[in-house]
Amino acid sequence: MRPAAGWELQNMLLPMIDRQMSVEIVGSGSKRAIGRPFQAAAQLTTAAMQGIWLYEPTELVMSAQAGTPLAQVEATLASNGQMLSFEPIDLGPTTGGPRGTQTIGSIFASNSSGSRRITAGAARDNLLGIEAVNGRAELFHAGGRVMKNVTGVDLCRGLAGSWGTLAVLTAVTFKVLPWPEAAATLVYFGLPDDIGTEVMCAAMRLPYEVSGAVHLSQALARRLEHEGLRRQGRSITALRIENFRSSIGYRSEALKDALKVYGDPAVLDTTDSLSFWGELRHLSVMPYNRDTCLWRISTAPTAGPKVVAAIKRHMPAEAYYDWSGGLIWVEVPASADAGASDIRRAVAVNGGHATLIRAEPEVRASVEVFQPQAPAVEKLMRGLKDAFDPYRVLNPGRMYASF
Repeated sequence: MRPAAGWELQNMLLPMIDRQMSVEIVGSGSKRAIGRPFQAAAQLTTAAMQGIWLYEPTELVMSAQAGTPLAQVEATLASNGQMLSFEPIDLGPTTGGPRGTQTIGSIFASNSSGSRRITAGAARDNLLGIEAVNGRAELFHAGGRVMKNVTGVDLCRGLAGSWGTLAVLTAVTFKVLPWPEAAATLVYFGLPDDIGTEVMCAAMRLPYEVSGAVHLSQALARRLEHEGLRRQGRSITALRIENFRSSIGYRSEALKDALKVYGDPAVLDTTDSLSFWGELRHLSVMPYNRDTCLWRISTAPTAGPKVVAAIKRHMPAEAYYDWSGGLIWVEVPASADAGASDIRRAVAVNGGHATLIRAEPEVRASVEVFQPQAPAVEKLMRGLKDAFDPYRVLNPGRMYASF
C-alpha cells in the first residue's frame, strides 16, 4: 500500500482493521532491519507522501510530508544556510542498507539523533507538530508551529521513538537552526577509554560551547574515511566547537589550555571538521558485517567505560562513545543471542539501557531487541498501545513480542 495523503491512508487501514490484519509501516525501508522481525499481512509505505509545504527561514520552522527524503530537507535548509540542529544519524549503512535514503518521518519515528544532541536536544525535542493516523484509522493533529502551542499531553514527544507502533506519521513540523559560520575540532590521540571520557566530560563543563564529543577505540579509528586521522593508528578523542568565525580561534586555544594536562591536540579546520563529523553521522566506523552484532547503549557519561569493561570481560568488543560518553555503540562478535545476557547484565549493574541495532533476523527474534521495561513502565506502554492501536494492527511485535 502506497498512500499519497492522510485520508488515503485512513481508507487503506480501515479494511485491515475490520479483518484484524497486521500492517508493516515503513518509509523508505532504511530501518527495516532494526527491531524484532514480525509477519505482517501487508506493507504500508509513506514514500509517496513527499513535499515541503511550509518553510519560513526567518521563523526557523519547516513542515514536510513524512515521506520526504531527509536529503531533500537538508538540501533545502543548506541553500538558506540552515540545518537540522540535532544532526540525525543514518542507520542504513550499518544495518546493510544504502546510505542517505531515510525519510524525515522515519527520523522522528525512531528519534534518531546525532552528536549535536548534547547541546541541541534529541529529534523529539525539535519536533513541534505532527499529523498522523492511529490504529483506529483516525487522522489527528498535535502540536503546532511554535513551542508555546504545545499544551497538555505532548503527543509529539510521545510518538517520537515509537517506531510506527502507535501511529503512522503523515506530516511533521520541526525547528531548524542556522549553520554555524565556522567549526574546529580538537583531536587527542592515544587516550584509553576512561581518560577519553574524562576529557569529554571536562570539556562539556567549560564555557566554550562544545557541540560534539566522541571517543573512538584504536581499532575503530583505523576504519575512519578521514585519511589523516586513520593514519595515526591510535584511539581518538574529538571535541567540536562551532561558532562565529571570529571566536573559533579564541575558543579553541582556551579549550586547549584548559585541557593541557591531557596533551597537545591536533586541530581540524572547518572543512576537515565537516568531513569527520559527517562520516560519523553514517556510522562509518561500524560498517555492516554479518560476523558482528551492534548494540546502542545509553548510560551516564562517567559510567560508559565501566559498561564497556564489564562487556569485555565476557567477549571481545569495540566501542564508539558519543554524547560525551552518554551513548556507546558497541560492536561484538555474532552469536546465538548477540551477547544479550552479558550486555544487559553490564548495563543493569552500571545503569542505562541497551538496544540491539544489528543482528541476523533469527537472533532478533529470540532476544529482547529493545530494553526490557520495569512493570510500571510496561503497564503505561500497554495503555498507550491500547489507546492508539487497540486492534494491534501497526507494526505488532516490532518493539516487544508481547504487545
